[in-house]
Amino acid sequence: MDTPQEVLRIEGLRKSFGQLEVLSGIDLTVAKGERIAILGSSGSGKSTFLRCINMMEMPSAGRVALDGQLLGQEKGGTIRYPEAELCRLRTRIGMIFQQFNLFPHMTVAQNVMEGPVSVLGVRRREAEERALRYLAKVGLTEKAAEYPSRLSGGQQQRVAIARALAMEPEILLFDEPTSSLDPELVGEVLQTILDLSQEGRTMLLVTHELGFAYHFATRVLFLHQGRILEQGTPEEVLKHPREERTRAFIGQHSAFAF
Repeated sequence: MDTPQEVLRIEGLRKSFGQLEVLSGIDLTVAKGERIAILGSSGSGKSTFLRCINMMEMPSAGRVALDGQLLGQEKGGTIRYPEAELCRLRTRIGMIFQQFNLFPHMTVAQNVMEGPVSVLGVRRREAEERALRYLAKVGLTEKAAEYPSRLSGGQQQRVAIARALAMEPEILLFDEPTSSLDPELVGEVLQTILDLSQEGRTMLLVTHELGFAYHFATRVLFLHQGRILEQGTPEEVLKHPREERTRAFIGQHSAFAF
C-alpha cells in the first residue's frame, strides 16, 4: 500500500500578539488529497492558524514545510522569510476568506483573471480561458461579464473561490467562507466546496457548520486554547468525541447533540 504523500507539515507553531498567545504549539502533517475541517469556539485560534500557514500572519515560533521543504531561513535562532519566498508560497496555497474582497470596478471574469495575469504572468487570452473554466466549475459562467455589485453574497463568494482556483494552488484554505452570508445563501457555497472536495484537492476549512464538516472532511481537528485538543475521523470527533470540551462544543449544536 502506497504511503500518502505529505504536502504540508507544521511543527511547534506558535503565534502571539503582544502578551496574548493565540497558538500554543501546533503540530500537524497533511497528506495530499486530505480534507481537514477545523472546529473550535471563538478565540480558539482557528483563523490565526490558517493565516500562519500561508504567512499572512508570521509565526512567532515553529516551522512550516511545503512538499518537504522548510520555509524560511534560520539565522541566530530567528527565522526570516524572504519576500520572494512568501510570494511563491501564496501562489501555491490559495485562501478564501469570510469577506469576498472582489474588485468592484472589475467584472467577474476580470476578477478571476487578475491573479494569473499579474502574479503568474499568464497571457490574457489564456487567463480568460482559465477564468471561464473555473467560473463554470462554480456554476457562474453566465455571470462572467457582470460586476460584483450585481451578484448575491453567495455568488460573490463562489467568484472568490473561482479566483483562488484560477491560481491552481496545491492547497486551498477556507476561513469560515459562509459566516458572512445570509442563511438562505449558505447552501450554494457549501455545495460548491463539497463538489470541489470530490476532485482530490487538499483542503483545510475552518467552519461552524458541523453537518457540513461531517460530510466534507476526511479528518476533523478541534482546537481549544490554541492547541489541537482532539482529532480524528468525522465519525470519531463529531459522533464519539473523547474530550469533555469537545463534547460540550458539539452539544451546543442540535444536529450533533447527544
